[in-house]
Amino acid sequence: MDPDKIPQLGLVVEDVAKVNPDLVARDEEGKSYIVRYEAVNAMLLNEFLKEHHKVPELEKQVVALTAGLRRSPLSIEIRNLTC
Repeated sequence: MDPDKIPQLGLVVEDVAKVNPDLVARDEEGKSYIVRYEAVNAMLLNEFLKEHHKVPELEKQVVALTAGLRRSPLSIEIRNLTC
């Protein structure tokens, strides 16, 4: 408990255990009792990096799809709709 009574935010241990059981510590009875925040931070960083690496590939796909639309016979109709 915070002696200065400063509001704290946290995760619900049961919810975290449902997503990834390795992110919680368990007592002698096997019940989850605390979130392993140091592990959560590492997991979040890993997930961020995975998503971050997808961005250049998605940008290439957008460019290719846009170029394809411009060459399409429907491109005249598409341009007219965006004006």
